[in-house]
Amino acid sequence: MAALGREDRLSRRDFPGRRWLTVVLRGLHLAAVIWLGAALLGAPVAVARAGAGVFASGALLFALDVWSKPQHLRQRAGLGMFVKLVLVALMPAAAGAQLALFWLLVIWSAVFSHAPASFRNAKTF
Repeated sequence: MAALGREDRLSRRDFPGRRWLTVVLRGLHLAAVIWLGAALLGAPVAVARAGAGVFASGALLFALDVWSKPQHLRQRAGLGMFVKLVLVALMPAAAGAQLALFWLLVIWSAVFSHAPASFRNAKTF
């Protein structure tokens, strides 16, 4: 893992337990994504509830990231996360495209989470 620059280290906020809160939220988010995928593929669960779970857990993760590192909003990773939240929020209005949006979001997430830090942390503006 690349070392953080001095500016990044100085501009981070933290609190005891933040790392574990993030781990728990990511686990819940992953479960919600699987739940949404199952709903979209026909499992007897409400798509709206599953989508709300994905949006809520994603929004909490995003808020925590922005709080702890305010410059996150100006980086590709932050912009990418914001776009994902917008697409999830639009899913109920795009009934015919929900499954395609779901897979687009899964692929988008995989690319961003496994891209080099130099790509994810690059400034967008």
